[in-house]
Amino acid sequence: MPRHLIITLATRRVSCRVRLLDDLAPATCAAVWDALPLAGDAYHAKFARNEVYTLLPRITAAPRRENPTVTPIPGDVCLFDFEPWEIGNPSYGYAPGTTAHEAQGATDLALFYDRNNLLLNGDVGWVPGNVFGTVVAGPDGPDGSTASTGLEAMAAACNDLWRNGFAGERLVFERE
Repeated sequence: MPRHLIITLATRRVSCRVRLLDDLAPATCAAVWDALPLAGDAYHAKFARNEVYTLLPRITAAPRRENPTVTPIPGDVCLFDFEPWEIGNPSYGYAPGTTAHEAQGATDLALFYDRNNLLLNGDVGWVPGNVFGTVVAGPDGPDGSTASTGLEAMAAACNDLWRNGFAGERLVFERE
């Protein structure tokens, strides 16, 4: 039976349901599943285009590469494992002392919500991510509705995040 998790933009109160790709990325799925629930400040990508992500303390059980891609499609959920030196460039905009600069590096959990993504960073080159989940549907809301759930609603919220800023927004990953 497939396992699922829920990804939520907490302030915007929008969620989507994600099926774990245990058949394609078993070690990544297990590492993330065992670490749940996870939450952190939400960021919108600068380089990758249609990506919302959070930086967390490293999930050291996750493999460096498993089911990798540099061209994620809408609904892909990826894990990126970064050494401290890989994302410590001040041009990335993270404040000193945040997870981007911690001595152990960081895990980046990301949701890709639209097309035409390319994981190419001008400082380090190609940045493959482990695709470990895919958005399948939204969870029922507290009133039984699904009006603010799923990839379409999440994409609208992510675009709002891009246009209006992400200050104060949290990206939450939890088991269904």
